[in-house]
Amino acid sequence: MSGNETPAVPGQRRPRRTLRDWGVDFACFFVAVAIGMVGADAVGDNPHVSPGLAEADQVIGALACAAVWLRRRWPVGLAVAMVLVSVVSDTAGGASAVALFTLAVHRPFRYVGWIGGVSICLMPFIYWVRPDADVPFLVAVLFGVLVNASVIGWGMFVRSRRHLLLSLRDRAIRAENEATLRAAQAQRLARESIAREMHDVLAHRLTLLSVHAGALEFRPDAPQQEIVRAAGVIRESAHEALQDLREVIGVLRGGGDGEASGRPQPTLAALETLVAESREAGMKVALDHRVPDSAAVPAAVGRTAYRIAQEGLTNARKHAPGAEVTVAVSGAPGEGLTLSVRNPPPPGEVPKVPGSGQGLIGLTERATLAGGRIEHGAADDGGFRVDAWLPWDSAPGRGGEV
Repeated sequence: MSGNETPAVPGQRRPRRTLRDWGVDFACFFVAVAIGMVGADAVGDNPHVSPGLAEADQVIGALACAAVWLRRRWPVGLAVAMVLVSVVSDTAGGASAVALFTLAVHRPFRYVGWIGGVSICLMPFIYWVRPDADVPFLVAVLFGVLVNASVIGWGMFVRSRRHLLLSLRDRAIRAENEATLRAAQAQRLARESIAREMHDVLAHRLTLLSVHAGALEFRPDAPQQEIVRAAGVIRESAHEALQDLREVIGVLRGGGDGEASGRPQPTLAALETLVAESREAGMKVALDHRVPDSAAVPAAVGRTAYRIAQEGLTNARKHAPGAEVTVAVSGAPGEGLTLSVRNPPPPGEVPKVPGSGQGLIGLTERATLAGGRIEHGAADDGGFRVDAWLPWDSAPGRGGEV
């Protein structure tokens, strides 16, 4: 008998026997025959059994060994039949042991407990009806009980081990599925991060292109000086956009953060450069910078503040051209960093510029990741406002990349 049997699932159609299943079934059959032959010899030499009964015992034992091939299809029925047959046939002892083992492997303990218990309880009666010629009654009963208990215990061990292996397999499958879900989530977060980074570095440049190209389209009769100036801004913005795109692609190919890839990360110290760039593009920007030392601001906080100001200026350039934008930043260690970008209503007609509001959504995510908060919406004067607060820890070295 082997512990590597294919388990049967009650209520489902039995699968076809594999080569291994055939090997196990042949092994069980040969075990039943071998034990049955020993029992047949013992019955033939037993003076307490008549020759006629001995021959009948051997015939019943042979039929019981043949019935072992039904053990996979009807394990409970075969076990019950073998318990009854073992009462009248010593030759069927091997088939009875195989049936008990199969029952313990393929069925829950409630079946094994009842049928195995009846089989053990019948031992005294069996040896009282057909006493062994060479072994005392008590020893024979104890030996029969021990054999039956060992067979049942072995079958239950095989069943428990099989369930453990199935449990481990299911756990491994669940772990693999969870790992797949985590990988998919990581890919989604990476895509969102890439989209946010692409928006941050390109929206500012492309907005300049769109605004000045729109001005050239709607004012073809503009003075030559303005046309040259707008064309220069378009050329410079396109060059800067291509440069930013190369840097972002370099970061993605390198698989690391910006600093590890050599890409300069804008911080609060670059805010004045951003404002100067916007002024050169024709915007009216008033900067109220009340942070004495911009380099003292943690890198993560400074970069988030820079991106918020950049997005605010980009939106003002798209939706309120010609209006004066006010950028105010203040704060200190332990108090936090406060940033405000405000613009009044546009003074004239606003040309249609594509936009989906994803920039403000990205800014909200950035501020939340940095531990701060951001508010945006219509101002009291009909313009637009973006107000943000970011934490600025008083302890040094606490800043990191967002």
